[in-house]
Amino acid sequence: MQPLSDLNSILKEMLAAAGPVTFARFMELALYHPEHGYYERRASRVGKRGDFFTSVSVGPLFGGLWAWQFAEWAAAGRDQPLIWLEAGAHDGRLAADFLMALERQRPDCWERMEYWILEPSVKRRQWQEEALSRWLSKTKWFPNWAALPATGVRGAVFSNELLDAFPVHRLGWSRESAAWFEWGVTWEGGRFDWVRMPGNPPVAAELDNTPPELRAVLPDGFTVDLCPAATIWWEEAARRLRSGWLVAVDYGLTAEQRFAPGRANGTLRAYAGHRLATDLLARPGEQDLTANVDFTALIKAGERMGLRLDIFASQSQFLTRIAAQMWAAGVAWDAVQTRQFQTLIHPEHLGRAFQVLVQRPGAVVSAA
Repeated sequence: MQPLSDLNSILKEMLAAAGPVTFARFMELALYHPEHGYYERRASRVGKRGDFFTSVSVGPLFGGLWAWQFAEWAAAGRDQPLIWLEAGAHDGRLAADFLMALERQRPDCWERMEYWILEPSVKRRQWQEEALSRWLSKTKWFPNWAALPATGVRGAVFSNELLDAFPVHRLGWSRESAAWFEWGVTWEGGRFDWVRMPGNPPVAAELDNTPPELRAVLPDGFTVDLCPAATIWWEEAARRLRSGWLVAVDYGLTAEQRFAPGRANGTLRAYAGHRLATDLLARPGEQDLTANVDFTALIKAGERMGLRLDIFASQSQFLTRIAAQMWAAGVAWDAVQTRQFQTLIHPEHLGRAFQVLVQRPGAVVSAA
């Protein structure tokens, strides 16, 4: 047998051997295959030369704002060592921006903190080590949650645009059978194509509480993207957080917004060259795949783990509050930083699309 040379060949062989797979499995390989996955390739850049913009690619101010927020949180316990754990650090740019700002502006917090990175990819860890060479004495890496010290995290567990890239299951509504079915992926006619998976999808249990009156008016084929992996991840993070804050910055929606008429095709989308790609299944490993985060599911998962809701706000609202604290403390920005801030909070750029969710230990464990 000839060696498999690319992700197309790997997926085609898998489908030929085992038949159709769920879209979640297809997305997992398209993004995270160790050699050919989209996020394993340096060519998958963000910024002007990449496929999409992020808050980090706007400039170092984003990391600086979060460094200031962490120092403000840390001020409540001045004598305690603190951990900032970032999951999904990609090339390490946000970590570098955060550490540089904290070192310069908040020496009170800098002296007693460590920067931890949760990174399963050997390749991405190498990129991060290059970016953080100046701060290696402050930085520790862990391949998974189980590798963390038994003492857990006292400080913050943070993710920025991580959960939107977790594999999603795509469910469609059948008016004929009044039930949900799962979309899978097959190889047909020389291309990857959609196919209905047989049987009742186990993940559809999450939609069991959909009101009957809503089911009655859902159009045939209405699509919903579910991400149980994100909920599991959030619970794992909550389990390791001994004290402090669990934070997600991402674009997403609430459960009430899931069934809006404009979302009949779900929220899954593909990006290549800063443009929406029309074929979600084309060129696996060469285009970004992303879906809106279900913040309601995360909030409920945190509550089940004993966390309470601290903040749920737009990025614009959250960062503006941090900026006001910095200005009140006498921190001055130059014209470049001011432009970066305007991009981060502008409703037509990143300010409205992204949400900030913060939960903290202290709630009664929910039975839901």
